[in-house]
Amino acid sequence: MKVIAFYLPQYHCIPENDEWWGKGFTEWTNTKKAKQLFKGHNQPRVPLNENYYNLLDDNVKKWQIDLAKEYGIYGFCYYHYWFNGKQLLEQPMEQFLKNTNLDFPFCISWANEPWTRSWDGLTSEVIMPQEYSKEDAYIHFQYLLKFFNDNRYIKIDNKPLLLIYKLASMPNNGSDLIQLWNDLAKKNGFDGIYFVETLNGVQKNPVDENTDAALYFEPSYTVHHDLSFMDRLSNRIRNVPKSIVYGKKYFETLNYNMIWNKIIKRKSLSAKRTFKGCFIDWDNTARKGEKAMIFNSVSPEKFGLYFKKLIQTYDEEFIFINAWNEWAEGTYLEPDCKNKFRYLEEVRKGLHK
Repeated sequence: MKVIAFYLPQYHCIPENDEWWGKGFTEWTNTKKAKQLFKGHNQPRVPLNENYYNLLDDNVKKWQIDLAKEYGIYGFCYYHYWFNGKQLLEQPMEQFLKNTNLDFPFCISWANEPWTRSWDGLTSEVIMPQEYSKEDAYIHFQYLLKFFNDNRYIKIDNKPLLLIYKLASMPNNGSDLIQLWNDLAKKNGFDGIYFVETLNGVQKNPVDENTDAALYFEPSYTVHHDLSFMDRLSNRIRNVPKSIVYGKKYFETLNYNMIWNKIIKRKSLSAKRTFKGCFIDWDNTARKGEKAMIFNSVSPEKFGLYFKKLIQTYDEEFIFINAWNEWAEGTYLEPDCKNKFRYLEEVRKGLHK
């Protein structure tokens, strides 16, 4: 069992974020601004020792890798942002590639969705569109090839492991790009690309027979596709005595136990290899404010219990955790002031058992 943790690179300044969100913006900006919406609400989230790091510092990357190794994390899956040749937040991954002393397996998830002002509630205002062309696909592959060629890059059957976040949003469900990149990979000494479709809140099912596997991205997949009317009703009923009045607002939260039980019980796809995903917590108050999705009944002990159950009923090589460092979404393995290293300890205990 190899645990791969999703890795967000938005912990350094870039000109585009300075323009869109204000000078000096990083993921820490929203994380620090989060407000407690009700009594007992775990906000703001504060990293242990107030370690608001800058990912352009290789000492930070070394600290993350040493910590991940110590607790049994196998590798990182870097989010990769490519918009018809334009890149965003690429520096941490490029620095990692150049520094061979950073010895840790990794792979890439192409987050191929347009950027909008969703953090401001303006989801229809696109600030970085996502477009596709055959010419750009050639250029994009050549860029990725230097990562694929690195001996730290995770491969399956001599195929670099590549996740695509929204394959269904691409022209022809991405089949033209898949064929092209498989051909180019074979010309460069591989047996193709190991394409993984990410099943999430937008994409429920695989859309291309030529991909190698699918991944359940959690908790997004379960929240959007696996909650029945009765599940939602029972969740609301459970929340009634727990709902906290803030002014005239009621904040309804999702039940952690219910979501995790559905993740554990879900069967793999019959027609395609399926990787399961799991999550630490979820509370994106830092991004969404009063429109946030918040879970209740969360604790390191419960995570450890469910994580152990999941891997005991799962026989694939890889399992994906959301996430290593999604601080503004409240799902991270890195230590914070409240729980210290307890989530990492639960991963290590689960893997040992």
